[in-house]
Amino acid sequence: MKITLIRHGEVAVPYIGKYNGHNDIGLSQKGKQEAQLLAERFTCKAFDLVYCSDLRRAKETLAPFVQAKDAIYTEKLREKSWGEHEGLGYEEIVAQGIEYKNFRQWVTALGGEAYQTYIQRVKHFFFEELAAKKADTVLIVTHGGVIRVLMALVQNISLEDTFCVALPYGSYTVYDTKLKTFSTIKT
Repeated sequence: MKITLIRHGEVAVPYIGKYNGHNDIGLSQKGKQEAQLLAERFTCKAFDLVYCSDLRRAKETLAPFVQAKDAIYTEKLREKSWGEHEGLGYEEIVAQGIEYKNFRQWVTALGGEAYQTYIQRVKHFFFEELAAKKADTVLIVTHGGVIRVLMALVQNISLEDTFCVALPYGSYTVYDTKLKTFSTIKT
């Protein structure tokens, strides 16, 4: 199976560089342009299945695609919830008295969806639910964190290490399940 994973386009300017999680925010003008470019790139590409996070920024990214009419929108492809810290940036969180000691401690300290629950949600979707489908090609519009969790699981590396991988807004990553390889392309 080949899975094309699209990270949603750039978000509205006040939310760039923030822990947006489940905030249901839309795209910036640049994000809408990125979505249009992606749609044009995939106009003639047929997919057996199309999935999309049910959050607005992902749905707006998929909207110009001809494949959008066949999409299944699901909360299983949402970013991790950051609880009361959603919409805040690193400096704003530190100003609240939360100190960064290491990646795992930081993710746990921010609250919201439990770290392991998030990883298990992503793992279940890709390795059980999607793997059970009879499909050769799949298109998924989701969030950077979801793509990085999948990379960490497949490559057996830490999630912290996958956050060193550049996944710009409006980029796409092709995951070949047979070869267990990822290739990321910026539009």
